[in-house]
Order: sequence, then structure tokens, then C-alpha cells
Amino acid sequence: MVVGSLSAQQPVTVVDSSATVLDYMVEVYQKENIPFKAPIPYTHVREADVLFEKTVWRVIDLREKQNLPLYYPTQPIGGRVNLIDLLLKGIENGEITPYDPFDDYNEFARKISLAEVNQNLGVKSGGDTLWVDDGEGNMVAQITKSTERRTDQVTKLWIKEKIYFDKKHSVLNRRVIGICPRRYYTKEGGSATDDEVVAEMLSTPIMWIYMPEARNVLSRHPVFNRFNDAQNISFDDFFMQNRYAGYIYKVSNVYNNRAIDEYASGLDALYEAQRIHNEIFDFEQDLWEY
Repeated sequence: MVVGSLSAQQPVTVVDSSATVLDYMVEVYQKENIPFKAPIPYTHVREADVLFEKTVWRVIDLREKQNLPLYYPTQPIGGRVNLIDLLLKGIENGEITPYDPFDDYNEFARKISLAEVNQNLGVKSGGDTLWVDDGEGNMVAQITKSTERRTDQVTKLWIKEKIYFDKKHSVLNRRVIGICPRRYYTKEGGSATDDEVVAEMLSTPIMWIYMPEARNVLSRHPVFNRFNDAQNISFDDFFMQNRYAGYIYKVSNVYNNRAIDEYASGLDALYEAQRIHNEIFDFEQDLWEY
């Protein structure tokens, strides 16, 4: 009776759900591993220990199964975001610096503003002018609202890597230096007939991101694990462990670092990319003796 009396006197706490973060409402426990995680420091490499080095650029198709964790979710779901939304959030907070994506020779030479990034993502601040019929046969101008970022159209990444052989540890390492999201979209053109509409596929690079600077942001956000929600890794781990899949489209060379598609096309370009990959792979294997 005494216990029941004391329990009845306890005040009832009313939780204001509107002021509660959605993530904490559905969680069973407080996640502290990744949200408070710092990036693992790079291994110190001496110049004298680097026996071999190549700069390689890769194309990462986010529609491939291995790369899907970088593309989804297309809209934030609680604490889950995709890579492009995370990078944009880091730019807005001043933690990440975007660089000019149209400089093919020096990716990190010129800084660009958030407005330029939004423009590359299809944002039109002033809107478009449309001429519509007012119902009386007169055409009047109508200004549409500002368009939103088309982050769902970012379906590929350009990755700049340094591949080097560290003779001190006898290992061939790959380190990501930069990331460039690329937007692919269609633009309707003229029509050959009234029933046929010709659509032109266009692509626009969004920005270059310097990876060592972005690691602080990438290390604090998880990549979705389809097998176990309790065993997620961070975006930084995803790139540090080279869990992505892609093909080589350029390698450092004497011809102004020309890309493969400048001297090969179609299936020949894929064969050339595979040849370069095998050449680097064979370099490490040939150093072993049995």
C-alpha cells in the first residue's frame, strides 16, 4: 500500500515530441561510435620508401550494386544521408571547400562558391519565364519558382587516387586524393517529327573535393549496411578501405595527362583501362620471389 501510494504521487512527465529529434525517438540505444568518430590518421610515408607511384583517375558509377550505399537514400531518412547531400552539408557549414570542377589539370587550384555548386546542380535562383494562355487568347508571362538541387541526378563520381608502393611495408597502397560528383541529365531538343522527341544526354561536373580536408565530415556519418544496422561503417572508412568499384579513365602521362577517351573509344577504351589496371597490379606481383 505504501509503495502504491508513493507511485501515485510521482508526477507524470509529458514529452514534447515536436522538440525531439526523430533519430532518438526510434533508437533503442544511443549510438556513439560513428557520430563522435575521428578519422584514422594517414600512415606516415617517407619519400625514400616510395619505390613506385602513379596518379589514377577512376569513374565510379553509383548505380552499381557495390556503390549503392553512396547514392541512397536520395532524400535524407532520419540520420541517413547519401554522399552528395553530406558533402553539400559540409560546404554549408564551412567544413569542406569546393574547388573548380572544370580545371582538368589542377583540380584544387581555384575555390568556388556555394552558388556555383548549386548552379552545377541545376538550381536557377530567378526561375524560368513561361508564356501561358490567360484563357482569353492572350499570352502572359509567368515566372516559375526557384528550382531545387537535382542531387538525384548525381549518378557518377570521379575519383583521383595516388597508387604507390611502400617498400618499407612491402605493400601497394591506394589513397583517395579527391572526389568529383558528376550530374547526368537529359535535355529535350528539337523533334524530327511531331511524334518523336529527341533527348540529349548532358553531364556536368559539380565540384572537386579535397579528400584529406573532407575526412572529418565523412568519418562522422555512417554508410548503410544492408545486412546489419548495428555494424555500419563511416563514409571515410568506405573510401579508406577502397570498397567502391570503378574503372580507370585517366592515368598520369606525358601527353598533358590525356584521358583514355582521347585516343581510344568504345570497347577499346575499356580494354585500355583494364591494361593499365593489370600493369599496376603486375608491378606488385613481380616483386615477389618464390
